[in-house]
Amino acid sequence: MQHFRHGFRIHGYTHPCEPIILNRITMKNPFVYSALPWVFSLFLFCGMGSCQKDDSDLQQEPGEIRLTTEQRLLLDEGSGFAFELFREMSAEAGKRENVFMSPLSVSLALAMTYNGAGGTTRDAMKQTMQLPGLTDIKINEAYHRLIKDLVSVDKKVTLNIANSIWYRQGFQVQPPFIETNKKYYDAEVRELDFGRPDAVTIINGWVAQKTNNLIDKIIERISNQTVMILLNAIYFKGEWKYEFSKSETSPQPFFPDPAEQLTVPMMHQLGSFHYYHNELFAVAELPYGRGNYSMLVFLPHPGISVHEVINTFGKDTWEEVSEGLSGPQRLIIQLPKFRFSFELKLNDVLTTLGMGVAFSPSEADFSGINPNEQLFISEVRHKAFVDVNEEGTEAAAVTSVVIDRTSAGPGAPIAFYVNRPFVFMIREKFTNALIFAGRVMEPEL
Repeated sequence: MQHFRHGFRIHGYTHPCEPIILNRITMKNPFVYSALPWVFSLFLFCGMGSCQKDDSDLQQEPGEIRLTTEQRLLLDEGSGFAFELFREMSAEAGKRENVFMSPLSVSLALAMTYNGAGGTTRDAMKQTMQLPGLTDIKINEAYHRLIKDLVSVDKKVTLNIANSIWYRQGFQVQPPFIETNKKYYDAEVRELDFGRPDAVTIINGWVAQKTNNLIDKIIERISNQTVMILLNAIYFKGEWKYEFSKSETSPQPFFPDPAEQLTVPMMHQLGSFHYYHNELFAVAELPYGRGNYSMLVFLPHPGISVHEVINTFGKDTWEEVSEGLSGPQRLIIQLPKFRFSFELKLNDVLTTLGMGVAFSPSEADFSGINPNEQLFISEVRHKAFVDVNEEGTEAAAVTSVVIDRTSAGPGAPIAFYVNRPFVFMIREKFTNALIFAGRVMEPEL
């Protein structure tokens, strides 16, 4: 067994299947736990391919997306914001809490809001979102084309991206702000009486519709000072290119930490997958549809916590993993089924990242929305849902940006402020756009 463990740690896992099968057979032996980390570092991060498919399906290749210079800059620079956001949201959550979020959703909601920002608020938002040194028009054009490319590149995967702007009846909005967000983000713009009893229901109804009812609520109430709500909603449904057989799913141990054991439904398959590993973690790529979209599963090596791995994530690590994935290599995959939702208010997270001025009632500048009102962001809220099973993945995310106006006196606004834990991300292959990211501390169903 010592030789078996050493082989997993040092070598390139050329022939992983036989020892894993032995491990699977002896799963009930408590002594085997010492070997499980190496087993999981092998199979949890590689592609997918044990199920039988016909020749035409196996020959399908991902559709190519030809990026413009502006798109490439937007994605390269923006990946830094995506990982900082995920890192801060993970830190904000409890250490044993599962986390799931969509960097793309947050970026699109903030990008729409950015079109109404001015002065130091605009500078702070651009720096926080790590937008490249392009003109605002070029940034908007890059996002516009990216949205079109992402939703159309793989007909076997459903990806819907929707944006909307809701503003209080009678509130004057600058026409260029509305026109820009309609043109580049296909935003639905609705004037609504925020005082009517069903205003919250109407807005949440839009959220439910755009997320296929996976998320039915993002707004709890509307303050008397709220004048605008900007929303982004993303819905994703992808079938594994190589599905897990339901007959192979069985109860298996999952270790939230070495001293604690849970029993969870564990999926299983043998196949060829793209794989990468470094001194901290191993990664396997599980593709959906024709291969444009895939899930990357990051499994920390024994003795390395999931929190340590998340803290290393950034633009350089993302490039290292993306370029380092090799294969396909023959692997046995065992991956727990899981389904959960996650919600977090992002005011503190975005303030930590440098966008605090946008939340200041006295200093924020959103004159691009209305130059005659002192406006500020009272709340940014993000909610996401994910379901991973034998057939594939269904996920959704919503980001809301609530804009309030400042007032004094009694009418002041009410503030709208794998057998062990692992990280997973969903990306598009050619753009390397990070659509979703999450960590699983305990699989939930």
